[in-house]
Amino acid sequence: MILSGLMIMLLIPVSMFAQTDSTKTDSAQVVEEAPVEESSLISPSAELISVQKSDQSIDLKASLKAKVKGTFYILPLLKITFIQVTDTAEKVLGFVITDKLGKAVFNVKADQLKTDKEGKLHYKIVFAGNKQMDPADAEVTIKRARLEITPVKEDSLLTVKVKLIDMGTGTEIPVPETVLGIFVKRLFNPLKVGEGTTDENGEATVEIPQNLPGDAKGNITLMVKLDENETYGNLEASVDQKWGSSVDLNENHERTLWSSDPPIWMLVTFIILMTIVWGHYIVIVFQMLRLRKEEPDQSTTAIIP
Repeated sequence: MILSGLMIMLLIPVSMFAQTDSTKTDSAQVVEEAPVEESSLISPSAELISVQKSDQSIDLKASLKAKVKGTFYILPLLKITFIQVTDTAEKVLGFVITDKLGKAVFNVKADQLKTDKEGKLHYKIVFAGNKQMDPADAEVTIKRARLEITPVKEDSLLTVKVKLIDMGTGTEIPVPETVLGIFVKRLFNPLKVGEGTTDENGEATVEIPQNLPGDAKGNITLMVKLDENETYGNLEASVDQKWGSSVDLNENHERTLWSSDPPIWMLVTFIILMTIVWGHYIVIVFQMLRLRKEEPDQSTTAIIP
């Protein structure tokens, strides 16, 4: 009896200690829970570039994107307002909704161009923001200029004469020592065929390769471009000329990289690579299904003797 009583007294404090431990564990778990952070708005970035065209109009090209967790995302279907800034006021020209690539283009006609006291054009874009994104804006300032392109054919030599003219002061002034690129218009990006540096008269002459692929009638579109100039921004001018070789897309042609029928070796390589990639996916799915079937039945409980 005495021994039984001693055993009971020894067990009582152990039971009370275990109860205290479980309480401490619960409180520790409550303390270790991380606080929930409030979601912040996305901060988009806006970009604006200008392209002065040969008809004296200007294309304002805007784009919107946002960086989220180190990755850039395009922002489609958002309203961008285009504004012209002068010495005295700001005038809203209009708005455009960004396309699926997050870009918007607004054309400013020649009769809408208004320069400041220094003969410069100043434009701004504004995105007002919404419930998920902060507002954003961008600006560009350029000086008025014009590019000219004239095709010249002498015997079997094909050339183009290009000229860059400053129009910021209201008087046409040639712009010397400026590199201009010559391109041929293509389906996706223009093909560069040469470049030239303007002389003291703002002129340059560039030779054009012969037998360039054209349309069904042999027409090609020649372009002269000035890209990302600190003073004038971007300028371009174009002219159509029958200097190319006739190419009819409906006729049967040999397999080439630029045709609708790629070379056989490219098709074989593509099929092999795709087979390898999808083969890995199939193997992974098959192994996952096998592992799932081999899982023990969780409904059975182990009985410990």
